[in-house]
Amino acid sequence: MKKILLVEDDIDIVKHLISFLENEGFFVYHTDGQTKAMDMIENQYFDLILLDLSLKEGHGFSLYHQIKSYQDIPIIFLTASNDEYSVVTGLNLGADDYISKPFRPRELLSRISNVLKRYQRQDIVFKYQDIKLNTLTGQVLKNNQEIILSALEYKLLLIFISHPHQLLSRDFLLDEIWNITGEDVTDNTLSVYMKRLRQKIEDDPKNPCYIKTLRGLGYKLGD
Repeated sequence: MKKILLVEDDIDIVKHLISFLENEGFFVYHTDGQTKAMDMIENQYFDLILLDLSLKEGHGFSLYHQIKSYQDIPIIFLTASNDEYSVVTGLNLGADDYISKPFRPRELLSRISNVLKRYQRQDIVFKYQDIKLNTLTGQVLKNNQEIILSALEYKLLLIFISHPHQLLSRDFLLDEIWNITGEDVTDNTLSVYMKRLRQKIEDDPKNPCYIKTLRGLGYKLGD
């Protein structure tokens, strides 16, 4: 199921959109300001963002720049019906689409589906510090130098880089590997591949600065 972040401060719009989109099979998360939105984006992966231009804290255009500098997530602007300037500015910035308020939910659903289809045919680049992972090419770079990973090492890194700063238990990692590959990986195999991944991405694998171990709890990418 696709995850959508709704950045909107009109509580009536929020309630109706969350109810509608969840009934259509989406997971919908909500916040009303720029700082909170970036905190959420930096700590979990979203497939698409619905971004209102008039926010409780910050501005939609400023948040757009912040998001795109962090990760290339598809963004649809929500604009006032008579705000032609904002529509043109948003499209010039590179917004994937826009829809004017008040809007028909089915029209918004159509626009969301079209944008997601376009992105399925494009590469998505995850970034964490000096590491980049391209999901279309499968290429992993550190300081712009390619790192060659095995298939399972790559999948492990993809799980971590799409859940930055989150504590991930070993059971969670095993379940995610199963969901991605259909492979039943043992606990011992996970330990082996965690060690191999660290040997390839860490400057000092014995003192990792990217993927850290929290004893008895699991692992976390970053602090």
